[in-house]
Amino acid sequence: MSSEERLVDAEVDGDEQAVEAALRPKQLGEFIGQPKVREQLDLVLRAARARGGTADHVLLSGAPGLGKTTLSMIIAAEMGAPIRITSGPAIQHAGDLAAILSSLQEGEVLFLDEIHRMSRPAEEMLYMAMEDFRVDVIVGKGPGATAIPLELPPFTLVGATTRAGLLPPPLRDRFGFTAHMEFYEPAELEQVVRRSAELLEVRTDPEGAVEIAGRSRGTPRIANRLLRRVRDYAQVKADGVITRAVAGAALEVYEVDGRGLDRLDRAVLGSLLKLFGGGPVGLSTLAVAVGEERETVEEVAEPFLVREGLLARTPRGRVATPAAWAHLGLTPPQQSSGPVSGGPGQQGLFGA
Repeated sequence: MSSEERLVDAEVDGDEQAVEAALRPKQLGEFIGQPKVREQLDLVLRAARARGGTADHVLLSGAPGLGKTTLSMIIAAEMGAPIRITSGPAIQHAGDLAAILSSLQEGEVLFLDEIHRMSRPAEEMLYMAMEDFRVDVIVGKGPGATAIPLELPPFTLVGATTRAGLLPPPLRDRFGFTAHMEFYEPAELEQVVRRSAELLEVRTDPEGAVEIAGRSRGTPRIANRLLRRVRDYAQVKADGVITRAVAGAALEVYEVDGRGLDRLDRAVLGSLLKLFGGGPVGLSTLAVAVGEERETVEEVAEPFLVREGLLARTPRGRVATPAAWAHLGLTPPQQSSGPVSGGPGQQGLFGA
């Protein structure tokens, strides 16, 4: 079945995950963005094919939605090998990993997402598997336990992580090729939008693609998601063509503003500015103010706000920048070094 046929079936079934999978590029030449990573990875794969062997183990790091899973599938396709997909949280025991490794075919690609969240016993087993293509399976317990060596066929491990700093050096050093995925430029995201629109058979003018790309937070996954929502709006409330005006109106309905900030982002900034005078304020206090978990604010909203220069992390807490005041159309108080005297920001200024 072709990519277009899979996409049509997914659209008919309303399967968003299947639609997203159908939009993924299948070959390295189709992959948009990450030029350095593409060039380096192309050399690795071409050399492996020329040798007639398996490719080196690959570690991909970067924020969610930048194409790590897509690249793992491309590696398998370029090597003409099957791919097995699993994740670190799913491997909680060494036996879980041993069962996966022992069932691999020669040359198969094993994609291990969120590899930094794998359990320590499984991680230590992975060292030997990556280096020597062998694992020791422990049979029995206590003094009578016996280690049975199990030979593995050569395979390629592709590890993906959003937090490369949490990987222990012994594991990181066993990867023959490591790459860090950068956020996309608006021009690259515009290409992503145009390509996806063509696959979805959605009429999009250049200005409409630019509008969607500019609100996609430098992330192809978000660009594709916004494109599908704008397409829905264009089909229901317009003539089916995505123009700048249609895209702007649609994204306003979905609460995505001109810089890509969504409801949570604006809630965090709004609370920081209106309730705490721009900060500093502790993360826990800020999370309570917006009605979200601390981890949600820290891992979902903050990275983008910091990257956009709207929020700063300081030893005393979170602080809004002048750009944040301007973006929300508010005037900063005369004394911007802390909350307004007597305001609700007085409590929890130094909270974690």
